[in-house]
Amino acid sequence: MDKKHIQELNLEDYERGKLHKVWFDVVTDSMGRPISIPLLIGRGRKDGPVLGITAAIHGNELNGIPVIQRLFKEIGDDQVSGTVLGVPVVNVPGFTQQNRRYVDGVDLNHIMPGKSKGTVSQVFAHNFFHNIVTQFDYMLDLHTASEGRVNSYYIRADMEEEVTRDLALLQNAQIIVHNPPSDGTLRGAAEELDIPAITLEVGNPNTFQRGMIRSGITGLNNAMVFLGMLEGEIEKPTTPPVICKSSYWIYTECGGLLTIPVQVGERVQKGQHIASQTDIFGDKIRDYKAPESGIVIGKSTSPVNLTGGRILHLGIERR
Repeated sequence: MDKKHIQELNLEDYERGKLHKVWFDVVTDSMGRPISIPLLIGRGRKDGPVLGITAAIHGNELNGIPVIQRLFKEIGDDQVSGTVLGVPVVNVPGFTQQNRRYVDGVDLNHIMPGKSKGTVSQVFAHNFFHNIVTQFDYMLDLHTASEGRVNSYYIRADMEEEVTRDLALLQNAQIIVHNPPSDGTLRGAAEELDIPAITLEVGNPNTFQRGMIRSGITGLNNAMVFLGMLEGEIEKPTTPPVICKSSYWIYTECGGLLTIPVQVGERVQKGQHIASQTDIFGDKIRDYKAPESGIVIGKSTSPVNLTGGRILHLGIERR
């Protein structure tokens, strides 16, 4: 059955106790046809908050899509209090081109909440944010690593805010990074409107990872139980997360072929060997050591690196 196209979203228009699937027309393309994003709207029979779940604001970050799809298949709308609003793909043009960025080469997660009169990406961001995101009471934004990198399952959240801290801990992630929202991110723009929001980094790009997807669904269910939207028990982690007070990337100092022997999720000590580079003849040109002790959140998977290429993402644990 064809899904309805809408230009304005009013959640009160949708019948309670049912799942609704619609296309929201955000902007138009060069032929005047709508560029539309898919919305899953699950309205419970009982009153409650609006939980927004977004994925693929970067078009090649795919794990969040089946997380949202399966969540809606597993929860019964007659059991939900409130509304769950899922956006399995935000960056539809990037997704169809298997591209991280929007069609003009801009990262949508750097320009939120957009501009009503601006570039093509700014207008898209503005229309999406002000028509959809402003209706959330809480937001979970699903991401993965970028092209050429791998990630642990980790959370970015402002751990000084009580509700966002609780939502972060409920995800049963390997690592949580305290990360006050930076300007331009979807999470940051939401929190500027006092919408508690966290970012879930669920694995690797351009693929579906069943284990990561399963972990993401568990975290979303935990959040809904915590928010009083579902009845049930919160599934606790088998091991507590590593909580980092900060994190940063370590970069190469020259070009060459890169080898990184340490693994995602591994703790490294200050001065430990973490990577080496050779030239095209196989001669070693550089070794890299950990500048301080920490945990490997993510790392590069591409052997080919220019000067200033990424090596690994190091989390600095909170003591």
